[in-house]
Amino acid sequence: MAEITPGRLSQPALDALLDEPLTWRLKGLPDSVQGLSIRDVQGRGLNLFRDGFLPPVTVLDEAALTHNLTTMADLCARHGFAHAPHGKTTMAPQLYAKHFAHGAWGLTTANASQLRIYRAFGVNRIMVANELVDAAALRWLAGELDREPGLELTCWVDSVRGVELMTDALRAAGGGRPLDVLIDVGAPGGRTGVRDAATALAVAEAVAASPVLRLTGVAGYEGAVADDTSAEGLGAAHDFLSGLRALTLDLAGRGHFDGLDQVIVTAGGSEFFDQVVEVLGEPWPMPVLPVLRSGAYVTHDEGLYERTSPIGAHPRLGGPQLRPAVRAWAQVMSKPEPRLAFVTAGKRDLPYDIDLPVPVQRRAGEETTPLTGCVVTKINDQHGFVALGADDALEVGDWVGLGLSHPCTTFDKVPILPVVGADGETVVDLIRTFF
Repeated sequence: MAEITPGRLSQPALDALLDEPLTWRLKGLPDSVQGLSIRDVQGRGLNLFRDGFLPPVTVLDEAALTHNLTTMADLCARHGFAHAPHGKTTMAPQLYAKHFAHGAWGLTTANASQLRIYRAFGVNRIMVANELVDAAALRWLAGELDREPGLELTCWVDSVRGVELMTDALRAAGGGRPLDVLIDVGAPGGRTGVRDAATALAVAEAVAASPVLRLTGVAGYEGAVADDTSAEGLGAAHDFLSGLRALTLDLAGRGHFDGLDQVIVTAGGSEFFDQVVEVLGEPWPMPVLPVLRSGAYVTHDEGLYERTSPIGAHPRLGGPQLRPAVRAWAQVMSKPEPRLAFVTAGKRDLPYDIDLPVPVQRRAGEETTPLTGCVVTKINDQHGFVALGADDALEVGDWVGLGLSHPCTTFDKVPILPVVGADGETVVDLIRTFF
């Protein structure tokens, strides 16, 4: 395997983001920062609770972020994997820069709109984890490939029709460089991807016949075949990955990767990457670059991934465990019944697709303490229903720290996130998102 070199983005584009003036459009920020920049705020030492941040406000923990970035970088290096985290989780170029600073090989994206944001920030190595068939998007992509010779971009394919559409659009664009593609492997009832070896071979042959495409590997998402980390779930993921490996070897034996310096083989969400490193990390008879795409690890959570990650609360891999790095703070606005309180956060502010938020901290006056016995029972657009424990802990005006589940449906609700230091309340940075 060739040396894994980190990807990069444009420092001038990142600097411009840090220097943009903050405005009222960014919910949750104090009035005192209007007209300032992110760079201005970084050194001001603002306090999350005393300096005018408006609840609900979702924050990141600086120490936990750094720990998670380091932990995943070390894991990939230990197993000989490149890392191309799925940036759709956060859509935050400042966090992309942190991925690269910790050795990430590239970034994964899901669609053309996300890809355009990546390119606006100069990301140089990108994997599009879907079949891109829109003609306008492909024309734009052909222009990007021509404008920047150093851009390394790979797209997935899973149908002969898709190959035909990509070929027609790219030929019409008249680009000078072929587009690298990976065969997307799926499973019956799962997400995208070829369902059998015969279809995979037909797609590979269609790519070989295309003058504007080049087959460079095989891809898949094992999370589509397993719903949990039971023995059955782990076995299903393992079998899927074994099939992906077998297809790669079959295509190589048929000469579809002849002439390549290395073949890309990629899988890995944030629940089953232990299976990925086990199956795809085994020795290969040809040069292979195994790429892990786990992205939610960067913040982890206090729900889905804390339960299921191979390095979460129930680890299946050795080494340090991930730490939850994202939390929402809301205020108690009403307590109309002795055992019922309402907080200022709902579906427009918090993830709720897998688990409801969990009250874990209380801020009363100047003191922050653990909160137990309270449960969020449901959320409306802007209200969270909190059933109180026997100690009747919450009062109107208190702040409640909420543990969250599923980062992929957290970041899309917040245009900017304060980053807090070791004390949990001093704001050391602001992270901008683009959804």
